[in-house]
Amino acid sequence: MKTALRTLLAVVAGVALAFVLVIAVELFSAVVHPVPPGFTGTMDEMCQHVARYPHWVLGVVVLAWSATTFVSTWVARRIGNRLAGVAVILILTFAIVFNVSKLPYAMWFKVVMLSCFLVACYLGGVRRVQKSSPAADSNTE
Repeated sequence: MKTALRTLLAVVAGVALAFVLVIAVELFSAVVHPVPPGFTGTMDEMCQHVARYPHWVLGVVVLAWSATTFVSTWVARRIGNRLAGVAVILILTFAIVFNVSKLPYAMWFKVVMLSCFLVACYLGGVRRVQKSSPAADSNTE
């Protein structure tokens, strides 16, 4: 029971952290590429806005979203266990696939974003971390 509760809390912490970091990335995006005057938020307007993103902004977003993925899955795994990290990965996977499939990002962005996302998922939530033992540390001296 204790492990299940800890895993659940780890997933909540990882998703909450991802939520906060994605909002920070979106705020950055809104500052460097603001919506045009009269923007009402329709899907058509959103698609037109996304299609006009400068490539340098998309490059920064790749790095920021990848870092968000890494940090949030790492936190979930660190607090909980590998299952918590994988649960956060699944939630973020649905979010990113939905995002890149619904909006007309440049093709290079979709390919690079999904590739970096997979690497960040592996490094943050799946990869086994080798902890050094005191005996191994004393052998190197």
